[in-house]
Amino acid sequence: MRTEVLLAFLAMAAVSYGIRVMGYLVGTRIPDHPRLRAALAQLPAAILIALVVPMLAHAGPPEWLAAGIVAAAAWFVELLVVPLAIGVVAVVLLRGLF
Repeated sequence: MRTEVLLAFLAMAAVSYGIRVMGYLVGTRIPDHPRLRAALAQLPAAILIALVVPMLAHAGPPEWLAAGIVAAAAWFVELLVVPLAIGVVAVVLLRGLF
């Protein structure tokens, strides 16, 4: 392995670890407020939406249908993992059809 690749890898690992440590240190100093707790509870869904919507903008019918199936599943199931798994299966099956 080249030296610059190894240094880049180590630098990325250090930055990633530093971000995690800073999040822990800062997070312990933030007061526990009901509004903040509610906002943080919605953060995983917001991140997923931010990742999925741009991809759907350039997607075809299988992905759009799978997104509809995922939205319907998310309406009835509270666990986030279940609609995600249903979405993966739906995309694979629908891509096989189209």
